[in-house]
Amino acid sequence: MPRPRLRRALRGALAALLPVALLGALGGSAQAAPLAAWPEPVPVVSHVDTADPVVFVTIDDGWNHDPAAAKLLLDRRVPASLFLLPGAYAYDDAYFHTLLDQGRSRVENHTVNHPDLTTLDAAGQRAEACGARDAHLAEFGDGPRLLRPPYGAYDRTTRTTARACGAKALVTWTYDMTTWGQWTPPTPRLKAGDIILLHFNETVEQDLRRALEAADAAGLKPAPLRDYVTE
Repeated sequence: MPRPRLRRALRGALAALLPVALLGALGGSAQAAPLAAWPEPVPVVSHVDTADPVVFVTIDDGWNHDPAAAKLLLDRRVPASLFLLPGAYAYDDAYFHTLLDQGRSRVENHTVNHPDLTTLDAAGQRAEACGARDAHLAEFGDGPRLLRPPYGAYDRTTRTTARACGAKALVTWTYDMTTWGQWTPPTPRLKAGDIILLHFNETVEQDLRRALEAADAAGLKPAPLRDYVTE
């Protein structure tokens, strides 16, 4: 083949290959961007590894606004983590404002509607977690840093969603000391770093008192959970 014709053929082949190469490069970038932007999953904490003589009191939901429980939290200066539902304070926000303004409690995230998050897709989980975060921030001026998935149910999407919605950890529990109906769980022998689960139900004051007595018996003091959970 004469040289001019050979050069023209090579240029034509390169011109045909160039768009394919560009599309491949652009396609690779488009696929990589979401992975790079997706947040790392947060850790899941059911017990804090610490040598400090501390235990962590957490109280869920918020529907029962028992004044005796509030008085106990304030009198004992308990730094409780309150995993609240926005609807639970919508009708009586003063109860929790008092606990936050006059005590040592902090508000954390328990979603908007208390669903099993593993039954929702990523968008649904984000609406639940970020929606509660936004509601707490608007009401109390303090954004939650911990997320407790309802029923303790979570998957990898929950862990990445938690990070995207401002949480540094998913928190479950070591012991559930909530009384439901006629059944009161046995009082455990607490150890340093244990996380106690209670609920704002009809027996919250008795359950809280029992948890504090168990901590006293073990030589442990309630401590703020948020301060002990690392990023």
